[in-house]
Amino acid sequence: MSKRIGEGFKGERAIILPYNIRDLLAKNPITEQLYVTHIGYYPFAKYHYRKREKGTNQCILIYCEKGSGWIEFNNEVHRLSRDMTFILPANQPHAYGADDKTPWSIYWMHFKGSKTSMFSQIINKVIDTSVSYDSRNLDRILLFEEIYQNLEMGYSIDNLEYTTFCLMYFLASLKYLVQYREVKKPKELDVIQKSILFMKDNLENKITLDDIAHSVGYSSSHFSNYFTQKTNFPPYDYYNQLKIQKACSYLQFSDLKIKEIAYKLGYFDQFHFSKSFKKEMEMSPKDYRKKYNP
Repeated sequence: MSKRIGEGFKGERAIILPYNIRDLLAKNPITEQLYVTHIGYYPFAKYHYRKREKGTNQCILIYCEKGSGWIEFNNEVHRLSRDMTFILPANQPHAYGADDKTPWSIYWMHFKGSKTSMFSQIINKVIDTSVSYDSRNLDRILLFEEIYQNLEMGYSIDNLEYTTFCLMYFLASLKYLVQYREVKKPKELDVIQKSILFMKDNLENKITLDDIAHSVGYSSSHFSNYFTQKTNFPPYDYYNQLKIQKACSYLQFSDLKIKEIAYKLGYFDQFHFSKSFKKEMEMSPKDYRKKYNP
């Protein structure tokens, strides 16, 4: 059996609020409604595992940014992969962990408060926020970062009250997915970001230039010219660079074979993948793994 750990991952971040601050939060008329007690991010959390026989007295939110893992609750096992969220209820036995081959990267938080029941519809279920051109997942991650960074700056009343409202908005974005996604940003500002987000979320699919252009409502020729002008790279070259970047992560942090990585990222065969990888990284996938994942 693989070794199992609850924390201690390279690049991890976490804030655990002191008990005296939690007491303050529970008494403040604004924050007592909903407040964070723990918050963090675990990247490539290999061997991640937690089991709580009696649960904990907060709800636990886990958002899988990439990779995969599982959550066991109420005699059911739920699989989580990219852009899926699960909220565990308080005071209930549970266990969760990262997949052995493709360990997850997760944003997580513990929260509680008198108004937790407002979000009962999204507790104990997999919430799939798979990316499309209007999914706004990046906005949600930025909101998570806003909560984290405000707590990182200290526990003033203003900071604590502000994070309560941010948390309500974060949870509302999951409960009211349709309404959250209907909000549109100015198109010119969004085109490059949206197209790159679409590319990132289709690294394991076979997509065409037409698909990428369509995701932002442009014709292929117009989009290609605009993207190249703004980034100095043709869109499909940029997409291939993202694929190689993803391949580097797999080589460094997973046990997948090179052949499996090639097929996972949509390459015709291992030879085609190795050729593209070497062109970009100036070393073969085998040499890269040997260097960074000995």
